[in-house]
Amino acid sequence: MKLLTTVLLVSLLVPAAPAEDTRPVSRILFGSCLKQNDPSPIFETMLQHRPELLLFLGDNIYADTFDMGEMQAKYEVLGAKPDFQKLRAAAPVHATWDDHDYGVNDGGAEYTPRDEAQRIFVDFWKDPADSPRRSRPGVYESAIYGEPGKRIQVLMLDTRYFRGPLKKGEKRLGGSWYPSDDPSITMLGEAQWAWLEEELKKPAEVRLVVSSIQLVASAAGQETWANLPLEQKRFYDLIAKTKANGVIVLSGDRHWAELSVEHEGVPYPIRDLTSSSFNQLHERGTPTENTKRASPNTWHRENFGEVAIEWKGEETVIHLRVRDLEGKVVIEEAVALRELRVP
Repeated sequence: MKLLTTVLLVSLLVPAAPAEDTRPVSRILFGSCLKQNDPSPIFETMLQHRPELLLFLGDNIYADTFDMGEMQAKYEVLGAKPDFQKLRAAAPVHATWDDHDYGVNDGGAEYTPRDEAQRIFVDFWKDPADSPRRSRPGVYESAIYGEPGKRIQVLMLDTRYFRGPLKKGEKRLGGSWYPSDDPSITMLGEAQWAWLEEELKKPAEVRLVVSSIQLVASAAGQETWANLPLEQKRFYDLIAKTKANGVIVLSGDRHWAELSVEHEGVPYPIRDLTSSSFNQLHERGTPTENTKRASPNTWHRENFGEVAIEWKGEETVIHLRVRDLEGKVVIEEAVALRELRVP
């Protein structure tokens, strides 16, 4: 009872994440993959970097269960962590899930208690009573921050609830999943695709598309959008169709950090900054092959991602960074906003 009371009291201090907020945002911190029972000193480092917006990209706990009581209890462990409480209270928060907080490793639409898991998820992240995520399947959501000329659109995708079966084959370094050209297999589901199209039509200068799994990285056995190349192409084509400028993808899942970029078949280079993990080190310590990797640099210790924006009108610059446990930059690229425009 004491634990539940603590969680409820802290939740009252959490800033709401509105659908639209005209205050400018210049520093967004994000990350993924947190074992709730293990220490998480990186949260204090993130707090020192004064986040104006926080994005949790999935595997926010490791539930891996069909027992909803067990899932609830694991969320309570995270909610009671003092460093998580302080970080969560520092800025508006948006969250999506990946497989382990969804409930099953590499899981998709076949996970039977997904509706119960969604209810626990939105309760933990304190969605308001009128949140669409309380009345529709899937935990996708959007928000816009800033005034015209300085608008950031946040698009939190759900790559779990609707996702169809993956193609399995001989295990390789990254895992057993292989690309499939079956057009009936979806990543987002038709309702979420329709929602995304309408969202991309809204005016914004910078669009942060959050995908729990990597969107740009090439397939090497792991879970990635490249396992469903038709869905991956649909995403790229949708950017062109909606003339959505300013898209940058943020992803997690891999237990290492890297930057990927797609130059082919896209209206402008699509970058995917992967930050993982908060406190889970990769056992193997070496990355899978990724032909889309922007540089050979990867980072395999604790880390978080940062999007820092210098708002300068036509000369606006977006700094994509990954920082380590001490806050040191270990991966960085500066992108001129004018480079992210549909011709």
